[in-house]
Amino acid sequence: MAGEKLDVASARRKMKSPNIKTRKRALKALHDARRQKTSKK
Repeated sequence: MAGEKLDVASARRKMKSPNIKTRKRALKALHDARRQKTSKK
């Protein structure tokens, strides 16, 4: 986990992790992915 971008699938999987830092990182990745998707219009 050296700061690479998570894809949506692995971010969703990491949301189930018991580790809080991992969950926060995954949540941020999901938010960024959604923001990218909506800003392309």
